[in-house]
Amino acid sequence: MEEEIKIDDDFILIRFQNNTNEITTFQRPVQLGLIQFHFGLKGNANYIFNQGNYSIKLNEEKALLFYNTEKELPLHVDIAPKSWLISIFVSIKKFHGLFTADAEHIPFLSQENQAKKYYNESNISPSMAIVLNQMFHYNLNPSIKNLYYKGKGYELLSLYFNRSEDPNAEQCPFLIDEENVYKIKKAKEIIIANMAEPPGLQELADEIGLTLKKLKMGFKQIYGDTVYGFLFDYKMDYARQLLDSGSYNVNEVGLKIGYSTGSHFIAAFKKKFATTPKKYLMSINTNV
Repeated sequence: MEEEIKIDDDFILIRFQNNTNEITTFQRPVQLGLIQFHFGLKGNANYIFNQGNYSIKLNEEKALLFYNTEKELPLHVDIAPKSWLISIFVSIKKFHGLFTADAEHIPFLSQENQAKKYYNESNISPSMAIVLNQMFHYNLNPSIKNLYYKGKGYELLSLYFNRSEDPNAEQCPFLIDEENVYKIKKAKEIIIANMAEPPGLQELADEIGLTLKKLKMGFKQIYGDTVYGFLFDYKMDYARQLLDSGSYNVNEVGLKIGYSTGSHFIAAFKKKFATTPKKYLMSINTNV
């Protein structure tokens, strides 16, 4: 599924969430002169150009920037199964307005580059990963959704261009070590794979080879939530997808994500979505 959100004039955000087992393709015209930012949070995607003659792959935890003043770059992306992406499109005029005239540390704003095409691939920092995860786990009143995404869109761009220092270095020095970051990501994979019966925190820490303190601190830094807070959101989103499929009843969905008692699943679902699974199913059927 994809969701397009207009943040501002000449500032659009698209959230792609392919939770299927199939490659999904998305195409959209993009007007000349828009800067494109593509962030791969999970999985990977392939960006197709020139009628399929050229492609660029976006891997997990990588970001791509495209900009061309002479040629339109329509969006044509093949999104791999189980992949989550965020794309931002902003006009050069709007983008210039975000920075002071002396922003020389931004390469394509320099005099020699601003009239040319520009391409860049970079890593997603832990701080950026937190913001991206928050954009996929929106859990606030729908009336402030646009405001929320507007703030997160600007925050993401500011972190993208913050190359002079690591904003996490002081708060969480151990994250500088790539091996520790890998271990935290492994912890996420373990709890998702075992969502119905997740390991205890100490057991999880032992399995990935970190102290309990570093597991808690690192998980919060990278994913913006506690281990079980993240897992709760993931399980509820997964439950909603199962209900959307129409293949399972409420009790079956509850059992699949680890609730042996139907009433506990109903209470958890209501806490997340402010409605019961049964009412949610009824609303789906009404809208069909």
